[in-house]
Amino acid sequence: MSSDEQMNPAEISDQQWRQKLDPESFAVLREAATEPAFTGAYNDEKGVGMFRCKGCDAELFSSDTKFDSGTGWPSFTDPVVSDAVTLIDDNSHGMRRTEAICARCQGHLGHVFDDGPGSSGQRWCINSAALQFEARE
Repeated sequence: MSSDEQMNPAEISDQQWRQKLDPESFAVLREAATEPAFTGAYNDEKGVGMFRCKGCDAELFSSDTKFDSGTGWPSFTDPVVSDAVTLIDDNSHGMRRTEAICARCQGHLGHVFDDGPGSSGQRWCINSAALQFEARE
């Protein structure tokens, strides 16, 4: 699946997703799992570049908006463009949260909380397993 293709996740089987993604990324992106805190590859990433969806390669977050929230997951103040990520109500596990999903492939990314820095006051708490990092030179 190239980044230019329109994706209809309903047309992509679980078997195809499993072939494309490693087991942890499949669990996060397709089954809304959460990686354990402080274990993700990008929690401590300090490079300059773009964080893309591991499922479909969509540009999601710039390193310019990444900050250390101390929570154990990569955190951002804003997506690269507002329509790159879709927000939905998540009332699972006895909590009331806002889930962030990739607008292109509908993959679960993480959650958004209203305790972040910056003008938006939001903390986009995103699983490393849902991302791939493309460094800028």
